[in-house]
Amino acid sequence: MENQKDINETTSKGGAPEGNNNAGKGSQLSALLRAELNADDRKKMRAGVAKVADAFAVGERWAVEFVFDRFEGKAVAKTEISGADGSPLPLSIGISFVEPTSTISEEA
Repeated sequence: MENQKDINETTSKGGAPEGNNNAGKGSQLSALLRAELNADDRKKMRAGVAKVADAFAVGERWAVEFVFDRFEGKAVAKTEISGADGSPLPLSIGISFVEPTSTISEEA
């Protein structure tokens, strides 16, 4: 099969295999949603924003989180990694070379 490409062959799409179109699927949905929200002088978009603002005004937790995430950015989640006993992880790796005790010619 001369024309068949290797399944692991990559393209310029960030290393995705040839034929993988998953990266473009989200943009299609986003384009449709934008078109719908922008239609009719953005009436639906303004209505949605008004609902969020109303929920924010009465202290709905999801709305407060949504607004702060958009204005301030999401908080960075910190993860601390340590050794089994809580000690710090080593920051370097040691490599040592050892002279072999026997050679192949001696074993034969």
